[in-house]
Amino acid sequence: QVQLVESGGGLVQPGGSLRLSCATSGITFSLYDMAWYRQAPGKQRVLVATITVGGASNYADSVKGRFTISRDNAKNAIYLQMNSLKPEDTAVYYCNANRETTYIFWGQGTQVTVSS
Repeated sequence: QVQLVESGGGLVQPGGSLRLSCATSGITFSLYDMAWYRQAPGKQRVLVATITVGGASNYADSVKGRFTISRDNAKNAIYLQMNSLKPEDTAVYYCNANRETTYIFWGQGTQVTVSS
C-alpha cells in the first residue's frame, strides 16, 4: 500500500519559516520524481517545486529564492523549507510522487496558514 504522509504545516506570521516533510512508503522512492503542490481556498492546485530522481530541482516563480525542496533517499522522504512566508502562501500543501507520468500518488495534504 502506497502512503505519502505530509507533516510540518501550521500557523506562522508573515516573514516566518516552516519546514514541511513528506514521508513515503510502498514505493521504490529512488525511482520517483517528487513534488510539492499547493491549493489555496477556491483555487486550483498548482505546482510549487519539483525534484527529480537525480536531485535536480525547479520552482514556481512565486516561491523562487524563498523555498527549497530536498530529498533523502535513505529516509524515503522529501522536504520543503519555506522562508520569508507571505499571506499568499496560505494553502494546503500536497506531496506528489511521479514515475514516468504513469504511477502517480498524492498525500493527504497539510495546512499552511500565514497570518499575523
